[in-house]
Amino acid sequence: MFNQTTQQILEQLANGKFCSGQQLGEQFGMSRAAIGKHIGALQTLGLDIYSVTGKGYKLCHATPLLEQAKILASMSSPQESSIDVHTVVDSTNEVIKQKIHRGDLTDAHSGYTVFAEAQTSGRGRRGRQWVSPLGSSLYFSTHWRLEQGISATMGLSLAVGIALCEALTELGVADLGLKWPNDLYRDGKKLAGILIELEGQGADSCDIVIGVGINIRLPDLVAAQIDQPYTDLADSGIALDRNTIAAAVLSQLISVMGEFERHGFSAMIERWNKFDCFVNQKVELIIGQRTIAGIAKGVDGQGGIVLLSDDGEQTYFGGEISLRKLNDEAK
Repeated sequence: MFNQTTQQILEQLANGKFCSGQQLGEQFGMSRAAIGKHIGALQTLGLDIYSVTGKGYKLCHATPLLEQAKILASMSSPQESSIDVHTVVDSTNEVIKQKIHRGDLTDAHSGYTVFAEAQTSGRGRRGRQWVSPLGSSLYFSTHWRLEQGISATMGLSLAVGIALCEALTELGVADLGLKWPNDLYRDGKKLAGILIELEGQGADSCDIVIGVGINIRLPDLVAAQIDQPYTDLADSGIALDRNTIAAAVLSQLISVMGEFERHGFSAMIERWNKFDCFVNQKVELIIGQRTIAGIAKGVDGQGGIVLLSDDGEQTYFGGEISLRKLNDEAK
């Protein structure tokens, strides 16, 4: 159950102050038991709410909500952007894909972006679940039309990773690194992920859906749902409104996508190298049932990972390849 009343209760809780169940009931013309059901709906979506007898309900941390106007006002070139903000969606990628299938998005809509406070079916690479509790992270998807077609997408996820790292570095986040092909690390733990999907692949053009999830302040209750070491921006000591982070990241993403469209990934190799956290380290590539051990030697001009193994130096591509350090369970 998530409806307009649930949304209004969420807005009242967002400042982190106590909200009396009785007062909420009077305001919305319902019993405290009914208010409790709306609170339960928010908790089911991952919002960390506790209650104190005589005081009411309170968020563990104030959670200013995403607002379209605030994001646009903080962007470097808001006139180039069109965004929508939702509270709950199945997946921001799916919202974009549905618009593509309906014919709502064209090349003129490159940069159109959907943000959400929570996802009920968030996905990572290879179909893995992306844990998406309400108000705890930044979930968004951006549409881009590449007129050069699918061949021009080589290295795209790496370019998006560069954009995220550069934006967060500018905001003061330190110790960032990129794991080929689509993960952002901080201090050796996963901070963000990227999911690229291609839609409407024509002979001369293709529609790209760029999905991004950045951990901002994950509640303790999600720890059991995540199967690898992770971190969030709260651990970095950076305290910024999510609207500010959203504006900075989207502004840089749009800028980098423009460069990528004009010059391809080959013009960005040095920028990738600055953040590559696996280069010159012993790693394994897992390709289906096959595992190849070697030393990571960076990436090539098309975004493939270069591995020095017993068979010499070879380059590997593909979204079904997993990279991990030797003796490291993180994937």
